[in-house]
Amino acid sequence: MRKWIAVLLLSTAALHAAGLAGIWLGSSTAGRRGQVTDFAFHFSQNGSTLTGKAYLDYGTTPILNGVVDGDKISFEIVARDQNGNEINESVFKFTGVIKDGEIELKRERQNIRNAVNAGAGLSRPSELTLKIKRLP
Repeated sequence: MRKWIAVLLLSTAALHAAGLAGIWLGSSTAGRRGQVTDFAFHFSQNGSTLTGKAYLDYGTTPILNGVVDGDKISFEIVARDQNGNEINESVFKFTGVIKDGEIELKRERQNIRNAVNAGAGLSRPSELTLKIKRLP
């Protein structure tokens, strides 16, 4: 039993020493019609490369083009959204600053395209700022 406790403590220490590795949670009230929007990310960091996944309403999506540069972070995700019979894909770019154990992120919608017929990009700008904290 003591061996497992020691392994768990060492694993937890290694997780926190690995930079941004872990699960990060946050929410924002600047969503549609003032509703609270929850955010969850599972980050993995290897040097300046950030990978992982974002948890969405209907599953997960990989983190793309992730970079950590000192206290700055940036990455993209592709999210699918269904509106009636129409399915759209939105590319969101996240940029942020790591400060005092949390990350302040700015989310900008890069483009939207109809995923079914690969239609041309639609324009619907969307910007949001949120803070996320690592799950202990």
